[in-house]
Amino acid sequence: MSRPLSPSHASSEALFRFRVISEVLTAMMRGQTRAQAVRAVAKRTHAKLDGMPRTVSARTVYRWLAEYDRGELAALEPRARTRTETSAVLPEKLVTFLRAEKQADPRASVPQLLARAREHGVLARDETVDRTTAWRAVRRMDLPTRRRPSKHEGDMRRFAYPHRMQMVLSDGKHFRAGAARLRRVALFFLDDCTRYGLDVAVVTSESAEAFLRGLYAMVMRHGLMDALYLDRGPGFIADDTFSVLAQLRRPLIHGARRYPQGHGKIERFNQTADADVLRSLDGHPDVDPSCAALTLRLRHYLERYNDRPHESLDGASPRARWEADSRPLRFPQSEATLRQAFVVTDERLVSRDHVIQFEGTDYEAPMGLARQKVQVHRQVLTGALSVLHENRPVTLHPVDLAHNARARRGPRTARELPEQGPVKTAATLAFERDFAPVVDSEGGFCDKE
Repeated sequence: MSRPLSPSHASSEALFRFRVISEVLTAMMRGQTRAQAVRAVAKRTHAKLDGMPRTVSARTVYRWLAEYDRGELAALEPRARTRTETSAVLPEKLVTFLRAEKQADPRASVPQLLARAREHGVLARDETVDRTTAWRAVRRMDLPTRRRPSKHEGDMRRFAYPHRMQMVLSDGKHFRAGAARLRRVALFFLDDCTRYGLDVAVVTSESAEAFLRGLYAMVMRHGLMDALYLDRGPGFIADDTFSVLAQLRRPLIHGARRYPQGHGKIERFNQTADADVLRSLDGHPDVDPSCAALTLRLRHYLERYNDRPHESLDGASPRARWEADSRPLRFPQSEATLRQAFVVTDERLVSRDHVIQFEGTDYEAPMGLARQKVQVHRQVLTGALSVLHENRPVTLHPVDLAHNARARRGPRTARELPEQGPVKTAATLAFERDFAPVVDSEGGFCDKE
């Protein structure tokens, strides 16, 4: 019998199991039966050594009790999973095939592997194999079972760019403002290298249109960035955001959920902004809750923030680091060129009465486009819609139903036919045959046959 481990050499799992067993043994000392004590302990939520909650089943408690009776604390140590190269249930030929296929294609699923086995003749067409059994065999052979890597296996390296405007971070911070405690969202733009607060836009809700308007204002003030880093907010994963960044030819990076290493800088800035200014706006009667007034207020805060010493910059201020960077800022060729990049297209079908429906609103389409699919160009900064008709853009306007109800209807346009002289119908031909003229064109009597 092995020597019991002392508590200083026991693992955290063994100590947790010992604590659960101690509750059972203590209850039995108070007069409860073993079954009563186990049921009572299994119903509780226990705390692990790191403070996280954990529950255990009655069957597990019974197993821990048996192990403790057999070897005390040393027997409570979790057993290392032994790796096996075969299976007692599956045929050896199938096990060898699964091992070879997993090594060649680690992302193949178990159903896919079984289908391949049937195609290669390893399994008969009518032979059934339980997928759970095959999956357990793959696990016991320590082969990969997940088709996608987990968040712990992804590329989560921390990054820091050496020059300004190489990476711009953006995120939305929710807060309340004014005496009515109205909900608002502050979209902050932060430079990764210098921590310089580039710009901020306050909106009522987090949407793609609001974010793109803030992005446009930031580009107009500081130029184009090399790449943009966003989280997975509703305004950041929209198709419009991808379309605009693609037209600007700027990469868009989405951070993993709950991953502070990549997006921690903007998150830390949000905490600082909340402590400095945002929390003071909640319920304050002197604060104007309009988005324009709040944007002006937060832009003023950014000016003060940029002049403060920053811990991650060795005590230098973001403005000093920003101005010391010799990398030139790159602005778009013109404002018209930049605005054109914020135009996205959507395909729509024109109805028979020349109406285009877009986001629940009916727009009048030019004549001649009925029952045709057209490309609707939408300016995300203003929301204006237009279509290309006869090689020129035509702005779309909502249908005025009240005007259409009172307006007179124009004449139905007749189908254009080629110009032609008078024609003789069948009735005319029959009349001329039955009632031929008595005299000819020269005035003489006609000879009747």
